[in-house]
Amino acid sequence: MLQLDGDAIAHLLSLSRPTRRKSPPRRLPPGVDRLVDCVTDTPAYVQDKLTNVLAANPPATALSPNYRPGVNLLRAVFLDPAERALRRDWTEATAAGVATLRARVGPDVDDPRLRELVGELSVRSARFRQLWGRHDVRPRVGRVHRLTHPSIGDFELRSTKLTVDGTDAVTLVVFQADPGSRSAELLGSLAA
Repeated sequence: MLQLDGDAIAHLLSLSRPTRRKSPPRRLPPGVDRLVDCVTDTPAYVQDKLTNVLAANPPATALSPNYRPGVNLLRAVFLDPAERALRRDWTEATAAGVATLRARVGPDVDDPRLRELVGELSVRSARFRQLWGRHDVRPRVGRVHRLTHPSIGDFELRSTKLTVDGTDAVTLVVFQADPGSRSAELLGSLAA
């Protein structure tokens, strides 16, 4: 008996469907970059299914220099010591990131960009190798991030993730602090 949960069953079924390879976005769908720029008081960024940042606003880059176009966030979380120091919940974040990557790529395991990313991380990170070998599958969902920023200290942000229609899993991610909380106060000073 496999004892699979609902997410794992959905992933298994997706593997049996024909692969529908889409080319990576060369640019964002019209208006998405402006939408990110309209969010001025909290970090927001856009990523593709392999966690490559496609656009980010200034509060996002103030939160982490890895939130900028061209950076692969999964690579940064596993390999950049500053990114690991930022995340008090690094263990949970890495497990969620790998399980989400597996869910997002579905049956498209022959994507050369995926193979390159998995190959590099497998060689350079024992933690990634362990997590990839578990074959966990989880859909991308928002969660609370426990962070320690070098200039403002400890705080918590909730992420909301919205998939952009008409794309191959391009996602808008917006961070928010609970209104009136110390985290909201700290986030305001970071955004300023």
